[in-house]
Amino acid sequence: MSSVGDAEHALAALLALMARLRDPEHGCPWDREQTFDTIAPYTVEEAYEVADAIARADRTQLREELGDLLFQVVFHTRMAEEHGWFDFADVANGIREKLVRRHPHLFAGATLAPQDLVRVWEEQKAEERAAKAARAAAAGGSVVLAGVPQALPALTRAAKLGRRAARVGFDWPEAGAVRAKVLEELAELDAAQATGGADQSPLAEELGDLLFSIVNWSRHLQLDAEAALRAANAKFEQRFGCMESLARERGLTLERLSATQWDALWQEAKLNGS
Repeated sequence: MSSVGDAEHALAALLALMARLRDPEHGCPWDREQTFDTIAPYTVEEAYEVADAIARADRTQLREELGDLLFQVVFHTRMAEEHGWFDFADVANGIREKLVRRHPHLFAGATLAPQDLVRVWEEQKAEERAAKAARAAAAGGSVVLAGVPQALPALTRAAKLGRRAARVGFDWPEAGAVRAKVLEELAELDAAQATGGADQSPLAEELGDLLFSIVNWSRHLQLDAEAALRAANAKFEQRFGCMESLARERGLTLERLSATQWDALWQEAKLNGS
């Protein structure tokens, strides 16, 4: 394992490399022309690839993906430094100070019971949310929903918005009431589809309302909608791969299969445990 000195040297070398890539005269043309907006999608993608490596328990891939994600942080901080906003040291010191504040039992000499640790953590987060809310109010936005990132996956963001609204009492009383809302939104989607027309926006709006209500139903059931859908995706991939294998073994061409044949393969894949 590397020492602290090795880590410091490696990080310094990475920061120097990033400065070289962004050098106005001698840097890489592609890296020089990037902005926060153009890099942000890569940052989100790299975070997902880290999560994927963890889910697959691939230690080698995890090391590589963590490096890619770290590079994204270095890239953003380099651009911020060029604007005169902050640098990597400011970012590192900021998260260190936040973690020290949230762990008074370690760094402030406080003696806390396990149940108090959660309370202190939430109090610190509440103070940070209050600061974000103040900025949101000054900008004319929602105070209660301030700080929920726009770039989150839609299912995750819907759940967070629902939890935030619930904190001030805007919520369904229990899971059954949300289920009724899901059925109501499904009926409205059916009605919008029956109306037809070239304009798809009413149908898209009703579909969005249905998905939002389903996410809130899962929240009341104490389930993570994002995790549930991710698991469903993985199950579908596994079953579809099994169907492909069965079709190849029997000399079948996928594009020529009938609906009945597809269904038979699907059922067989399920029986095989896929």
